[in-house]
Amino acid sequence: MNTTTLLASLAPAWRDYLALCKPRVVSLIVFTALIGMLLATPELPPLATIVIATLGIALAASSAAAINQVAEHRIDAIMARTRHRPLPQGEVRTTHALVFALVLGVLSMYLLVAFVNALTAILTFVSLIGYAVVYTMFLKHATPQNIVIGGAAGAAPPVLGWTAITGQLDPHALLLFLIIFAWTPPHFWALAIYRRNDYAKAEIPMLPITHGVDFTRKHVLLYTVLLTAVTVMPYAAFMCGPIYLVGALLLDAGFLYYAIRMQFDHRDKLAFAAFKYSIVYLTLLFVVLFVDHYAPAVRDLVY
Repeated sequence: MNTTTLLASLAPAWRDYLALCKPRVVSLIVFTALIGMLLATPELPPLATIVIATLGIALAASSAAAINQVAEHRIDAIMARTRHRPLPQGEVRTTHALVFALVLGVLSMYLLVAFVNALTAILTFVSLIGYAVVYTMFLKHATPQNIVIGGAAGAAPPVLGWTAITGQLDPHALLLFLIIFAWTPPHFWALAIYRRNDYAKAEIPMLPITHGVDFTRKHVLLYTVLLTAVTVMPYAAFMCGPIYLVGALLLDAGFLYYAIRMQFDHRDKLAFAAFKYSIVYLTLLFVVLFVDHYAPAVRDLVY
């Protein structure tokens, strides 16, 4: 076999293993962790720490994603949204995927313990277990409040980023945790409304299945109102300035627009539009946090 043929045969395999890592989800996790690092100190943190901590957190998130797919490969084969993943398609064996996930997890812990700090490694490991084991294997199938309780693992990345730089927990980092924790239910329930037939086929007790779509729409609105209140807290706690406050309120207005409109417009495509906006919302909210934090330093450089 020549080199060209060998590389051509390996390319699909690497794409399959990359898909096990859920790169879109992990990219948002890594982004919020990175913003947590950048907010942890008044000046830019050491580049080496940023790079190693980002890699360690990314590997842990990828490991959790792969374990999630191993645990749910039979369910994924039933659902239209997930049936094209590598495991349901038979492109990767479950044993290979599990070994891959464990290698990523061990490498993550090594990098964080050896080159960052023990607290970040411990919190990252707890988050990995929280998502891959507690949420995936137990909560998801036990209660329609699964995403509320399990959302704690998904809300951890900015805290991990913060502790990677400072080596300690900080109340301001916990505010970032609260933002993502409050954001997760309306974000995910909007998708659950759109994909409720899939969840019904897989017999997963998501809120639209157990309590109905109207009930879920009301909870999307209630949690969006809660999210709006939580996003004001960094300004109230003197963590952020007016740039953040204005940006957050504008983004909150957009989320509230979708949540309120969903109470009257029951089309599934509106729920999916709300889900897509929620991703843009969280990304831009953390961008505004970054801009607000470094705006004074930029002004000092200019003037």
